[in-house]
Amino acid sequence: MNIVVEKEPKCVATLRVEIPAEKVHGQRDQIVKSYASKARVQGFRLGKAPRAIIEKRFEKEIREELNEVLFGEAYDAAIKQESLSVLDIGAPSDVATLANGNLTFVAKLTLAPEVVIADYKGISVSVAPMAVPESEIDGQLSALQERFSDFNNIEDRAAEMADFAVIDYTSTIEGLPTEEFLGKPAGYLTGREGFWVRLDEKAFLPGFVIQLVGMNPQDSREITLTLPEDFPEKELRGKEITFQTTLKELKTAVLPVLDDELANRLVPGKTLEDIRTIIRENLQEDRDRKINDQKVNQIVTTLNSMVQFDLPAELVISETQNQADALVKRGVQSGMTQAQIESQQTEIFEQAGEQAITQLRTNFILQEIARMENITISDSELTGHLMQIAQSRKEAPKKVFKEMQRSGRIPSIRSSMAIGKTIDFLLEHANVIEIQESNQND
Repeated sequence: MNIVVEKEPKCVATLRVEIPAEKVHGQRDQIVKSYASKARVQGFRLGKAPRAIIEKRFEKEIREELNEVLFGEAYDAAIKQESLSVLDIGAPSDVATLANGNLTFVAKLTLAPEVVIADYKGISVSVAPMAVPESEIDGQLSALQERFSDFNNIEDRAAEMADFAVIDYTSTIEGLPTEEFLGKPAGYLTGREGFWVRLDEKAFLPGFVIQLVGMNPQDSREITLTLPEDFPEKELRGKEITFQTTLKELKTAVLPVLDDELANRLVPGKTLEDIRTIIRENLQEDRDRKINDQKVNQIVTTLNSMVQFDLPAELVISETQNQADALVKRGVQSGMTQAQIESQQTEIFEQAGEQAITQLRTNFILQEIARMENITISDSELTGHLMQIAQSRKEAPKKVFKEMQRSGRIPSIRSSMAIGKTIDFLLEHANVIEIQESNQND
């Protein structure tokens, strides 16, 4: 068998094969004999039909099986001969039988990129201190205090920062009601009655609450501001919007004493120290997760900067679509309309393309490290993981196993688990440096 592999850029190769006539005839003879021994032909006993009749009656099936066997053997031989890592094999083309009986064909191969990486152990990562600062715990306790606040009316002075205002408002843009200007529902921008807002710079829209300062209950005022350039509704970015605002009530929050009595109101039977411990444990769990994510992100970024290689174009296209679908799904779940999604289609695909390339590059790098470190997933580990999936779904394990096998997902699950173990390996061997949070970039 004559095999020639011509490698091309972007992880593509052309496979050219010429199979000797004797190989073709020999394999065909075996297939014909197999059909002759099993085929039922009217007028003949099982296995006694003449070869010529068998060949004529099953010509199409014999040809298809012959090609399937010969092509498969050629692919296996090419992969072994050239030490190829093949992701996909295209359909054979230019299939021809030469005058001497030899069979030739051409096929496109999609190859895994060749990744060469070293010095992946001991990657330095900078993270915030592992321990939860007491200030964060105090902040959580203060937030709990605010939840149980009482509110007293303010009647002897004008609004000040940190007060709570109860307002009615409507809005206009370029003299038109906001919904009319936008041509569709504008949500909270349209207006509200009895709307509570704290006079805090971070509340509502930038520049809004500061213009409430100095108002007294029952005062009305036009509040004008410019919507920011990153405003979710693209048509309104940079637009000047005017709110016709009436201050209905002005209130001040009266915080309860932070003591065991408040703790018991929060969780019956618990003291303030108990609540503090619960908060610390919850914050620590969240902090550990975020710091671990920081470590992984920094390791992935470093690995990607250490090596350059091409990615298969078709794989990038497919993964870009997957990432775009995921972005759209998250957008819908967060309340984006179809119109908003369509208006941001270009940005969605740009972001999806960047994520796809990073994801694919990272996976290939981690797979290579797994190969070098002999990191594998045993059958017992795979079974345990599938058992967890079945448990989370509240389904019978056998049902989940069969479903995964039918859909062909077992190899991808095993690969994902191996990548996870590789990340754990890199985290274990990383050089972790704790720095002050004021210098930490999340």
